[in-house]
Amino acid sequence: MSTDESPSPELIRQEEEYLRKVHPTPEDIPGCMKLFDDFLLCNVISSQFKSLYRYGEMATCAPKLEDFKFCMSVKGMHPEEKRDVWLRRRAEWWARRRSGKSSEDVWDVRTEPLENYPPRKLDPNVQNPRTIG
Repeated sequence: MSTDESPSPELIRQEEEYLRKVHPTPEDIPGCMKLFDDFLLCNVISSQFKSLYRYGEMATCAPKLEDFKFCMSVKGMHPEEKRDVWLRRRAEWWARRRSGKSSEDVWDVRTEPLENYPPRKLDPNVQNPRTIG
């Protein structure tokens, strides 16, 4: 799913409801310095190597910079209003992430158990050599 596509309003509502419980007060949302630190940490060589190892490409830090710039743009708002705007933005981000592709998409849901698993003993009269008997 591209970032241009908008997730369903129901997904956004669910995410916003959850985030309101996780961040009940304006003090619970991250400040601009925290977001700036996250941006800087994204650019350090250890983070870049980790991304290169895990995903085969360098980490993209632009979203973290956008978070910092967004924080700076709402800095003058009333704390409760700032919290609401931040929660809405994060809810939209999580909803897009939830509705997009995931690493879990590679697995097929099994509708019935595997045949002959766990394997059965071949001869019930043969004693397992690991047991004491």
